[in-house]
Amino acid sequence: MDEARPFDILPAIDLRGGRVVRLRQGDFAQETAYSDDPAAVARGFVAAGVNWIHVVDLDAAKTGEASNRTAIEAIQAAVGDRVRVEVAGGLRDDPSVAAVLASGAMRAVIGTAALRDPGFAGRLVSRHGADRIVVAIDVRDGQAVGQGWAPGAVAVDATQAIDRLANAGITTFEVTAIDRDGLLGGPDLALYGQLVALRRGAIIASGGIASLEDVVAVQTAGCSGSIIGRALYEGRIDLEAALAASCSE
Repeated sequence: MDEARPFDILPAIDLRGGRVVRLRQGDFAQETAYSDDPAAVARGFVAAGVNWIHVVDLDAAKTGEASNRTAIEAIQAAVGDRVRVEVAGGLRDDPSVAAVLASGAMRAVIGTAALRDPGFAGRLVSRHGADRIVVAIDVRDGQAVGQGWAPGAVAVDATQAIDRLANAGITTFEVTAIDRDGLLGGPDLALYGQLVALRRGAIIASGGIASLEDVVAVQTAGCSGSIIGRALYEGRIDLEAALAASCSE
């Protein structure tokens, strides 16, 4: 993977019960709600100049059932063709992925099902193209964890998971350091450096990003993008400034 890649900032819209929320370390008992109008949040991100918005159906991630379809459709209608939307959460079979892509999402982000069966990811790549399928690698203690990070969830060594999925045709991985997620303690640069060094696909960083310096640090580490959530909602990062800083590197 020697070709140069642009660095993208993907503001996150995490949905639970139709509201924009953030969780601490994926814990549904530690939720902070930020907005009852996901479409308005998306329009704000569009105005700042982003290329991508990362949308997560948290309810679906927990149950496997699409629960925020109306909110996701509202986001897609609000941004139109000005910004590309990717959707994550509960995409564990071919029909659910096909439905998300048919609804207007540019990319589907899969996790648990791909960890269990890299062949599933390979089938999706064959059907939809590698540019439309992303795999989420959510890491705790070196293990890629599925099933919404629930105790006892399926777990695979993160480097092995990336290697197997790259062999199946996946070219983009969104990596969350679970112990950093939602805590604003800074990104796990050692983890990202290790995974970038595999040279098996583009690594998009998620978890702990709390400042412009953090954005620049993950870019310097070789990541191809960063997903930012709580730091935007709490005003710790100015999105326009972050976009300018990443473009200047």
